[in-house]
Amino acid sequence: MKKRLVLFLLLLTGMVSAQQDAQFTQYMYNTININPAYAGSREAMSIFALHRTQWVGLDGAPVTNTASVNTPINGSNIGLGFSVVNDRIGPSDENNISADFSYTINASERYKLSFGLKASANLLNIDFTKLNIYDKNDYSFDTNVDNKFSPNIGIGLYLHSDNTYVGLSVPNLLETQHFDRYAGTGANSHVAKEHIHYYFIAGHVFDLSAEVKLKPSILTKMVQGAPLQVDLSANFLINEKFTAGLAYRWDAAFSALAGFQVSDSWFIGYAYDMETTKLANYNSGSHEIFLRYELFNAYDKIISPRFF
Repeated sequence: MKKRLVLFLLLLTGMVSAQQDAQFTQYMYNTININPAYAGSREAMSIFALHRTQWVGLDGAPVTNTASVNTPINGSNIGLGFSVVNDRIGPSDENNISADFSYTINASERYKLSFGLKASANLLNIDFTKLNIYDKNDYSFDTNVDNKFSPNIGIGLYLHSDNTYVGLSVPNLLETQHFDRYAGTGANSHVAKEHIHYYFIAGHVFDLSAEVKLKPSILTKMVQGAPLQVDLSANFLINEKFTAGLAYRWDAAFSALAGFQVSDSWFIGYAYDMETTKLANYNSGSHEIFLRYELFNAYDKIISPRFF
């Protein structure tokens, strides 16, 4: 009963304030989802898949799956990307499909600057029959939402060198009111309204020795109606094979991260989040696992793996 009450409060909060984008602890490997300018920046075709189970043990807690591919276009300054994100929480099931375009110029001898555009389509489903509705006369939950379509566009900037990156992006420029809860009664409230999200990312790789590298990084997300979200992380790369690190989501969670470079092409990673809020009383943490495959041309195959 307590778990269902917590979920109801979470859903209610999402309905009357901002609807947050899906969040990822391993954002440093999943940059294409929030910044279209990242497309092609790894100088190889990069195929990525991630599964996140949040707040394990809490009924109706978020479950997120995402897959993406991005690649540079040989002989040009253009990068292209495509991604799909499925985010499920309680009675809602949301799919976001995006296409990304980037154009890169040389900002200096060391740095490249990429400009990005994102075009996306959002499909929202809400099945209110999955909720325990105590007031049978509450017409708010009479009609389900079936594949409500909302288009959007986004932009991004990404400045990067071999060991440093900084990015600014707004993946969705249009504020979307997915549907009118009382479409037939003249009311003007909306159950799901998505506000503009502003992202800032940055990171730098330090060579501590010939075998060990350290990469601190930061992600900040700002959206109307929600607290500023700040993710801080520090990852070590050991012998170009193993990664291990810690992360902190401000006033929300501590995380442990690990990864293994199986080969030049294959990389697998895992993260565990431990809540620091009162939600810790109702769940056993969050799990995130991803797999990345990169396809290199014979002439541009890297000697050592890129750390971002």
